[in-house]
Amino acid sequence: MSQPQIMPADNRLDVARLRRDFPALSRKVHGKPLVYFDNAATAQRPRAMIEATRRYYEEYNANIHRGVHTLAEEATEAYESARASIRRLMNISDPGELIFLRGVTEAVNLVSQAYVRPRVGPGDQILISHMEHHSNIVPWQLIREQTGAELVVAPINQRGELIWEEFERLLNPRVKLVGMVHISNALGTVNPIKRVVQAAHALDIPVLVDGAQAMPHMPVDVQDLGCDFYCVSGQKMFGPTGAGVLYGRREILETMQPYHGGGEMIKHVTFEETIYNDLPARFEAGTPNIAGGIGLGATAEYLMSIGMDRIEAYERELLEYATEAVSAIPGFRIIGTAENKAGVISFTLEGVHPHDLGTIIDHEGVAIRTGHHCAMPVMQFFGVPATARASLAFYNTREEVDHFVEAVQRARKMLL
Repeated sequence: MSQPQIMPADNRLDVARLRRDFPALSRKVHGKPLVYFDNAATAQRPRAMIEATRRYYEEYNANIHRGVHTLAEEATEAYESARASIRRLMNISDPGELIFLRGVTEAVNLVSQAYVRPRVGPGDQILISHMEHHSNIVPWQLIREQTGAELVVAPINQRGELIWEEFERLLNPRVKLVGMVHISNALGTVNPIKRVVQAAHALDIPVLVDGAQAMPHMPVDVQDLGCDFYCVSGQKMFGPTGAGVLYGRREILETMQPYHGGGEMIKHVTFEETIYNDLPARFEAGTPNIAGGIGLGATAEYLMSIGMDRIEAYERELLEYATEAVSAIPGFRIIGTAENKAGVISFTLEGVHPHDLGTIIDHEGVAIRTGHHCAMPVMQFFGVPATARASLAFYNTREEVDHFVEAVQRARKMLL
């Protein structure tokens, strides 16, 4: 397994060495070196992850937990070792509290249907924020339709920050769950999750956190945060697609009925009754994405070998550099200017449609995201149909930022 290198002199990342761990970063697009600034949608994969999944398919491809032959035992060991790696990354002490799923979307749906739905009815409330991704909006709308509970939205200000006083005002005994994004994918805002949890827990309200954008970019310690649920998507954190995890506190998970029924999540089945399995198997019905789980574990080890604190510090400096660099572009408006912000620059360019901009700079080798970013209420709040979004990762460089700025400048001249 290839290991990243850290420059020992000043404890800074050796980004040039790290970039060699990501095969895709060496390719060219339209004859130009790739500048990959679409990390908030799907990050690139390190060789450590690619090799881990390759080894599974080539050397010990078998189902897990139920086989007694050598390949099944090797697959089971690798899969459960991956669970242990992710637990260390997130500081989860109990293996039963980490459930392998497809990602944040499935995690929120599991919590909404298996935990919240049986506990709410007319007069009850679910509280979210105005900056949520659709995956933390639509499941709660379904709960509203199914139970008659109310969906309440905490407002944000023009910088894209949670208005704390309004959030606190909305907390009341009728609220049965707070669901909030840790880092907004559309704005880059870092929410004060620990403070949110403390305020909610003061009224015995459980908190679910969408950690899709936080997990790849900052240290995440679920015990320190104190949240009841934390949701992670693998593809955002340099891991496989279709692989993710849900952290949930054991005392809550044990009160929940299974979300899916089938193999693995049972201890005993007759036509008269079924006895459900212990955690985490109770919520892992059927054959899982074994290669994805193993790959996600390898990614967790890779990130820990770099150090999430170092990643966060480097990306903060890169964001500051990029924010200053784009200020030289006429008509460039950043959407989301929170004081505490991660490496996301969502923007509009006066007179230029985001999709046109994205298409043209792709011919310069620059990959960005354009559209509503599965956050239509955010776009509506800022009065824009869509934005262009450049999202950064630890393998990006100042030279790539400069190339991005030049590409946008050239595109602007072509389109105006």
